[in-house]
Amino acid sequence: MIEIFTDGASSGNPGPGGYGVILRAGKYYKELSEGFRKTTNNRMELLAVIVALEALKKPGYEVTIYSDSKYVIDAIEKKWVFGWLKKGFAGKKNKDLWLRFLQVYKLHNVKFIWVKGHAGHPENERCDVLAVQAGKDKLNHKIDSVFEMENGK
Repeated sequence: MIEIFTDGASSGNPGPGGYGVILRAGKYYKELSEGFRKTTNNRMELLAVIVALEALKKPGYEVTIYSDSKYVIDAIEKKWVFGWLKKGFAGKKNKDLWLRFLQVYKLHNVKFIWVKGHAGHPENERCDVLAVQAGKDKLNHKIDSVFEMENGK
C-alpha cells in the first residue's frame, strides 16, 4: 500500500505556482516539489497527482491519494474526466494534464480521499509548504509551456 499526499498552490491565477507531494510506503518516505513561473492552482493540484503516480517504479500498486482538491477528486470520483475524454475535452481546461493523468492512473489501483486544506492535517500542511516554497523559488521555476502557449505569456 502506497500513500500519496498532494497539494498545489498558485499566487495569482494565473501566476507563479508549485506543487508538493509526499510518497509513503512502509519505511519509505519521499518528498517532491517543483515550481512554475506561470500556471494555475488547478494545474498544480492535478500535476502533483500525476508526478506522484509517475514516481512509482512499476505498475499494479494499491495507492491511496489524499488531496484537498475538489477539482481533481470530483473529476475522477464522479467520472467527469471520462466524459470529457469521450468529448475530446471540448470546452475543458487542462486537457494536456488530464491526458497525462489518464495514462498513469490506469497503471495502478487508485483510491482518492479528500482532506480539508489548511485544517491541520500534517501531510497536507507539509505539501502546502513544499508547493508554496516551490512557487516562490523563481531561480528554479520551470515553464508550464502548454499553459503559456494556450494562455499567452
